[in-house]
Amino acid sequence: MRAILYTILLTATQFLTAQTATRDQIVSSLPEIEISEGINLHIISPEPIQYVDLSTQQLTGDLPTTQIARIKITDHSDSGQEEKQKNSVSFFNGSNIGIITVVGQSFIAQYKAVYRNQDNLNTITNIHIQPEEMQPIEFDKMIFSNLELRKFAMDIIQKKSEKNPIRKETNLGLSVQINNVYVLSDYIFLDMTFKNNSNLSYDIEGLKFSIEDKKIYKATNNQSIDMTPLFQLNAQKHFRKNFRNIYVFKKFTYPNSKVMMIRLIEEQLSGRTIEMKVNYSEILKADTF
Repeated sequence: MRAILYTILLTATQFLTAQTATRDQIVSSLPEIEISEGINLHIISPEPIQYVDLSTQQLTGDLPTTQIARIKITDHSDSGQEEKQKNSVSFFNGSNIGIITVVGQSFIAQYKAVYRNQDNLNTITNIHIQPEEMQPIEFDKMIFSNLELRKFAMDIIQKKSEKNPIRKETNLGLSVQINNVYVLSDYIFLDMTFKNNSNLSYDIEGLKFSIEDKKIYKATNNQSIDMTPLFQLNAQKHFRKNFRNIYVFKKFTYPNSKVMMIRLIEEQLSGRTIEMKVNYSEILKADTF
């Protein structure tokens, strides 16, 4: 329940801080959609609708499903005589009734509602929002403090380690495994376990992450990009048998021709080193909190 409430809060925060990244829109340039009394107009969105704004009381609407907005001309027939006279408006063909604004997860679309009388047999009853009608909106990325990242990492480490890890490598009496991958906003969390099956304790010189070519034809052709975690739960440099840790990265991608290389290096001249190659398809298996 706490995770669900946090996701709702995160989504709401991102929505309220959304800012448009396109030109200003003016009323005269808005696409027109026709609407008649007694006929519902359905606006179909390619993604879930966040909200709909109707600029006048002459229009009402609702969201029967997450991707459909249903709009109609307000019916005052059930109002009292005084209220009906107050809201009475005479429409004529081509008159502007108001502005309809539809906001999705990544766009805003606006239309000028134009009245057509019921004698018009060509009145449209549903429209699909077209790409050229969408203005993209960008959400501010959530930036977490180290304190917040530590809390999330602690939530992960309190879970039981997966019996079937995403990836496991064994060599020289050592094993390294990725228990699971989690994603939250713009962050990737790697849940990893290191096991020492020998009687010699292990002193960590370094744990290195990099993106490298999957196939190396010549040593000079190898392109390696180092990756440094933004945060790690434990800074432990020594373990005897088992060591589990959480490593946090900013969201990243890499092509199928490359792999993420993880190297565990021992703090000795002839130390034991173990390597693990992780395909991007395995990163894509990430769970959400």
